[in-house]
Amino acid sequence: MSVSDELERLRSLHASGALSDAEYAQAKARALGADAGGGQGYAHGNFLHRLSLSATDKVIGGVCGGLGAHTGLPSWAWRVIFCISVLYFGIGLLFYILLWVFIPAGSVPPAAPPPPTG
Repeated sequence: MSVSDELERLRSLHASGALSDAEYAQAKARALGADAGGGQGYAHGNFLHRLSLSATDKVIGGVCGGLGAHTGLPSWAWRVIFCISVLYFGIGLLFYILLWVFIPAGSVPPAAPPPPTG
């Protein structure tokens, strides 16, 4: 269902009295990608906007580490998926390169302070 269809359905539910004003506003915000409760939205593209390359868990470019950090699969599973998909006419390599080029780099976590000398 497209966003415009979803908004039209919400408007008709609100007009018929099935949704209160607050429920309508919250559902509309979710459909548009911003959760009215202040949390993370439910938009379809929200995952892609949060995705970034891993700065710490990387073998080549950090794609699998970044996917592992943002999904339920660990990074080693993503590496296996990409390696197996390379066998299918190189499509895994193509996807990996495209993700490496188009996903922004992640931030490096701050280094731990040195232990006190004494």
